[in-house]
Amino acid sequence: MSETTKQAAGQGARLLTDVGPVALFILTYFGGKRVVGDDAIFWATGVFIVAMLAALAYARMAHKRWPPMLLASAVIVTIMGGLGIALNDPVFIYAKPTIVNLFLSYLILAGFAFGVNIWKFFFQEIFDLPDRAWTILAVRWALFFQFLAFLNELLWRHISDGDVAESARWFSDFSVTEGFWVNFKLVVMGLSVGFAMLNLPIVMKHQKTEESPKTE
Repeated sequence: MSETTKQAAGQGARLLTDVGPVALFILTYFGGKRVVGDDAIFWATGVFIVAMLAALAYARMAHKRWPPMLLASAVIVTIMGGLGIALNDPVFIYAKPTIVNLFLSYLILAGFAFGVNIWKFFFQEIFDLPDRAWTILAVRWALFFQFLAFLNELLWRHISDGDVAESARWFSDFSVTEGFWVNFKLVVMGLSVGFAMLNLPIVMKHQKTEESPKTE
């Protein structure tokens, strides 16, 4: 296996860091539905928070640093999920993915205003790319995060069996169940992995080797 392939696999592993917490969230939700009924979303969120913090702690011990994306996600998940549990209001939980994705998107875009490529900061230990490639990747991921935020808004605002106000709906003739919204997290994971794969060609093309000149 080439060094570039190993690095690509490394990024893929980091992109899939939340697979464990998401899987636990889904399993706890559907298992809890049979035991605690409508409160399953709160139990699942509590498990998700603990799993995210455990993943963050493991990443800190394994890599001797705080992974920026995982850290930001864990903080927002803990705050929004904690508010949802404390206030017994699932809307905080439903809106959490929107906040996470918009935060990451605007963090990337705001970084450009200060001459900082946040995406390069996140992944420069994995890839050695010219600045132009880093900029392309950063803009693509910023837009992708906004797309994921839009998808989450579209879904949670139309949950028919949750405590969502009628005024929050965008379309009167569209509705989904809370269970569908929970399961959709698997679709989001698939979209994220697929998008990462679509961006591999530019990474492979511009990845610097020891023989390559380090041009910008």
